[in-house]
Amino acid sequence: MQSLFRDTVAEKLAKVRAGLRHAFAVQPENQPLAVEDVQLLERIADVIVNRRMAAPATMFLESMGPMNFLGSQALHFLTPILDCAFNTKEVEQVARLLERRDTVTRLIAIIEAKSAPQGAVAQ
Repeated sequence: MQSLFRDTVAEKLAKVRAGLRHAFAVQPENQPLAVEDVQLLERIADVIVNRRMAAPATMFLESMGPMNFLGSQALHFLTPILDCAFNTKEVEQVARLLERRDTVTRLIAIIEAKSAPQGAVAQ
């Protein structure tokens, strides 16, 4: 009787471990973005650079980078409200992009590349 109880507890623990192993897994950062995603990041960077907000935007993105997943979930939650002012497809696309850890660093790199003076060499 006791061995039967131990087996069921062991099986349950194995199931919990298997579930937790994948619960906190993240996608690898080296996966390429889709063409539409890169185009959206380019448009966002263009708007930021044209408004001469590259430095504040970079500082904001770097400080809020670890919370990008939380921001994506907030966008998913607010999509019905944001539908009045923004394109729903683009809001969902931004939310999906923010779920990836490397999107913020890619956006920062694009902003810095577009805001760098012509002929300047990055070190």
